[in-house]
Amino acid sequence: MIPWLDPGDPFPPVSTALKEPSGLLAAGADLSVQRLIQAYRQGIFPWFSAGDPILWWSPDPRMVVFPAELDVSRSLQKTLRKHAFEIRVDTGWPRATCFRAVMSACAGAPREGQSGTWITNEMLDAYCALHQQGIAHSVETWIDGALAGGLYGIALGGAFYGESMFAHSTDASKIAFVHLVRQLERWQFGIIDCQMRTDHLARFGAREIPRSEFSALLAKLVNCNNPVTKSPWKFDDDLHE
Repeated sequence: MIPWLDPGDPFPPVSTALKEPSGLLAAGADLSVQRLIQAYRQGIFPWFSAGDPILWWSPDPRMVVFPAELDVSRSLQKTLRKHAFEIRVDTGWPRATCFRAVMSACAGAPREGQSGTWITNEMLDAYCALHQQGIAHSVETWIDGALAGGLYGIALGGAFYGESMFAHSTDASKIAFVHLVRQLERWQFGIIDCQMRTDHLARFGAREIPRSEFSALLAKLVNCNNPVTKSPWKFDDDLHE
C-alpha cells in the first residue's frame, strides 16, 4: 500500500517506496509549482497515465550522469564538428511557446521500454508553469530554421533533472543532450538525473547509483547558490568543438 496525499500533505520518506513497482511512493496531491519543487528537491517525480491519479516515484537504484563522465561516440563527435545545426535554449522565455512545443514533441516520441505517454495536458500545463518561473528549461536543436530535436528538464541549485527528449532528425536529441551536459559541467552542476535505466543513456556514460547515495548528493546540490539556475539560459558557443 502507498499513502494518498491530500493538498498540503508532505511526501513520505523515499525509503518507504515500493520495490515493485520499483520506486512507487505515493499518489494524489497536485502538480502545483510548489508541490513539484518540493518533490524534485527530494528526488521524487510524477509519472502517471491520463485518467489515472497522480503517482509519485523515487526508484532505487537511480540512473544518473556525472557531467565529467560524459561519453560521446566517434560518429556523434563527427556530427558535432560539422556544425550543421543551431543550439537554442529557453527560446521565447517566459511565454513557454517553444517549451510547450518541445514537451509536446516528447509526448509523441517513443520511450525505451514504455508505450503510450505520461505527458498529459495536465503535465504540459504544470511544467510550462515551472518554465515561466525559470525552473524548467528546454534545450533545442534547430536545423534549417526548424525545431529538429531537443529535451527538457528541471534545474535546482547544482542538480539537473532530465525529463524527456525527442528527435525529428537523426541525432538531433543527442546533439542537444551533449551540449547540455558539457554546459552543466562548466557551470559546476554535480549531477544529471535520468530517473530509470535505459541503454540509450548508458551509452553516454550514465550509470546507476543507490537511491541513498543519490539522496545524499541532492541534499548538498539543491541548496547550492547557483546563479545560472534561472531562465533564460544561454550556452557557450564553443561547446561542440
